Amino acid sequence: MSTATPAPATGYRAVFRMREFRPVFAAHLMSVLGVVVAEIALTVLVYRATGSPLMSALTFALGFLPYALGGTLLAGAADRLPARRVLVGCDLVCAACAAAMALPGTPVALLLVLRCAMAFVAPLFQGARSASLADILGAGDTLVLGRSLLRMVAQSAQLAGFGLGGLLLTVLAPRGAIALTAAGFLGSALLLRLGTRRRPARAGSRRSPAAGLRAVLGDRRIRALTLMFWLPPVFVVVPEALLAPYTDGLGAGTGVLGLLMCALPVGTIAGELWAGSALTPRSRARITVPLAAAGLLPLLLFALRPGVPLALTALLLAGLAQAYTLGLDRWYLEAVPEEVRGRAMTLLSTGLMTLQGVGMALAGLAAEFLPVHQVVTGAGVLGTAVVLVLLAELRATAPEREQPRSETGLAVK
Repeated sequence: MSTATPAPATGYRAVFRMREFRPVFAAHLMSVLGVVVAEIALTVLVYRATGSPLMSALTFALGFLPYALGGTLLAGAADRLPARRVLVGCDLVCAACAAAMALPGTPVALLLVLRCAMAFVAPLFQGARSASLADILGAGDTLVLGRSLLRMVAQSAQLAGFGLGGLLLTVLAPRGAIALTAAGFLGSALLLRLGTRRRPARAGSRRSPAAGLRAVLGDRRIRALTLMFWLPPVFVVVPEALLAPYTDGLGAGTGVLGLLMCALPVGTIAGELWAGSALTPRSRARITVPLAAAGLLPLLLFALRPGVPLALTALLLAGLAQAYTLGLDRWYLEAVPEEVRGRAMTLLSTGLMTLQGVGMALAGLAAEFLPVHQVVTGAGVLGTAVVLVLLAELRATAPEREQPRSETGLAVK
């Protein structure tokens, strides 16, 4: 009697079958949770030390401000140095910074400097890790799903991390919570050091930051794909940035605010999970353009100045539409040459984080002069126009195999 061969793992299960990915995944979870907990604990610590809401807010903002500088100046190191050395080194820098923050008597000024140092190396870590995934998972669909899993972890950690941080601060002093963050970074460094193989650097040449930027963005196809990653989130974050004044205008309480704040990331996680587990790579490629084109249209519901149920629906739909990112990931990974992959990934995460901050700031500025619901609606209209322009550019630069075909089967030129 013949024994049936077990079917190979598909979808996200196939990613976890890769031995080296499991420690990378666990390390990512530990470090992301550590950052979120540190942000909360450090904000509380600075506020208690200074009594200043401005200093407390500045502490949180310092997690974003050094991103652009660090990502620009350090991007080349993601290709010049072995990935494992970069990843472990960044984790150890963050662990040392967190440990110094946890020491009794550390002055507020030094706390802020240490927070800046952690944010400064963060884009290098993210770029090196994203580039090294291709070495671990290969260049096919497994790589796309691996990147998707790490994004979902980051989104979920944001949701769970704030609750975990608040819970920890009920039983620990802020410095104690920060000490746990240091332990988390050390654990991440250990997992990456022992759980992944040493591989050589991808490129040995030294380029200035400007030359490196040209090497990535000088290619028309890569530039269009990069802008497609960078610009839509500028508009997606507008409702999140303005939910506090919007719910206040509705007369709703903080519970409703928390519910609405969760809607977009929950929708994003659900959309990626569905696309990654239920669709084939070909199906994900087919839905990329229509989902991207329609992704900001749910924000037009804010033109009606909706109540809580309709606003919640709009945010969930906008999050679900982010499933187009899986198809976009595949195109980006196919377009970027291996020798600049680390630099490209570092710049990608740098621009994404920086421009989201810009989008939030511009949303707040616009809301000083216009009603919140009009600002959100305007973001949906303007963002959709920007996406359509970018999609036209992607179509113009697509390889011949991705060009739409006529009824005769010939590629349309």
